[in-house]
Amino acid sequence: MSAADTTPWRVTLGATTLGEREIAAVTQVLTGGWLSMGPVTRTFEREFAHALGAADAVAVSSGTAALHLALLALGIGPGDEVIMPALSFVAAAAMSVAVGAVPVFADVRSPTDLTLDPDDVERRITARTRAVVVMHYAGYAADLARLRRLTADRGLSLIEDAAHAPAVRERDGAFLGTVGDVGCFSFYANKNMTTGEGGMIVAADPEVLARCRSLRSHAMSTSPRERDNGSGYDIAALGFNYRPTEIGAAIGRVQLERLAADREIRAGVVADYREALAGVPGLVLPFADRAGADTADHLFAVLLPAGAARAAFRTALASAGVQTSVHYTPTHHLTYYRRRLPDLRLPVTDAIAGRLVSLPLHACMSGDQSRAVTDSVLTALRANRLEKGRTSHVR
Repeated sequence: MSAADTTPWRVTLGATTLGEREIAAVTQVLTGGWLSMGPVTRTFEREFAHALGAADAVAVSSGTAALHLALLALGIGPGDEVIMPALSFVAAAAMSVAVGAVPVFADVRSPTDLTLDPDDVERRITARTRAVVVMHYAGYAADLARLRRLTADRGLSLIEDAAHAPAVRERDGAFLGTVGDVGCFSFYANKNMTTGEGGMIVAADPEVLARCRSLRSHAMSTSPRERDNGSGYDIAALGFNYRPTEIGAAIGRVQLERLAADREIRAGVVADYREALAGVPGLVLPFADRAGADTADHLFAVLLPAGAARAAFRTALASAGVQTSVHYTPTHHLTYYRRRLPDLRLPVTDAIAGRLVSLPLHACMSGDQSRAVTDSVLTALRANRLEKGRTSHVR
């Protein structure tokens, strides 16, 4: 039974493919008697690294923890500037502030390409810039070739926020997360592969990865198992408790095996959406020119026609039993960051922010469900246009 079977929604925004194999893997951990980070976690790290063609990986408790440790391991600290997209979840900005750095928000490329704009990144580089965080929106690769050249030429670190893109190849064939200096992944409950909460770090420099491995467990000199056997320990640096659990790692190993098959289902849903919604007046389908490219199909975001009432549109879909969301409220629109940057304007991001809506997309969806979504979208858009017409007439 999927999570979609236990909700009142006709079509949920997301759902997991957790099943009997994950239950068996967790049961094996529970009967083994060791729940905190241990050998299952280490196996999961190696298997994830192998899936990306990386030498090794470090499992952590969340994608946010991965970003925090990446910044620390790269030596980002007080006064440093970190450029990142505003159209993203708040984690990268929050972790930059947490290490004393200054998040500098940049624009996305266009309404049809919601990834970080390298031209805007270049304009925002100053003498204090130390790093760029690039997020692969919805599982579509950003322009890594350009960003890698840009950061390398200026001696900057490049951090890939690959939370939407596990085991996805970029245009040149490398896996997302392995092109920059550090790659950060998330296994939160709504991700393509989940451990409930969790994350993973890969890094080009083994010393950076070793620092992340140390910092995730208070920078202790011995492992938990060694300490339970009576060994002492030392603390060499300020570290954190970002350790994952054996339970999460056991789930993650099975989810990693499911990933390719689940992605095929997601790709089919996206193809159905694009076919049904292509040519709808004013409706923008981002990444439509990426057909055939490798992608995780993590989200399916659309831009409503200019002037459409998003709240009314979402209410109409909810009335039809279709769950939607918004990815994302731009970070510089959130109260905490708006107070820090009241005058910041990002022309593309600001123009599309009120038009974004994410439609249901997950590996438990059926063809009937995808048709129900597109039928509801078309009905809601027609009603929205009629309502706008009546309002205009009254005025």
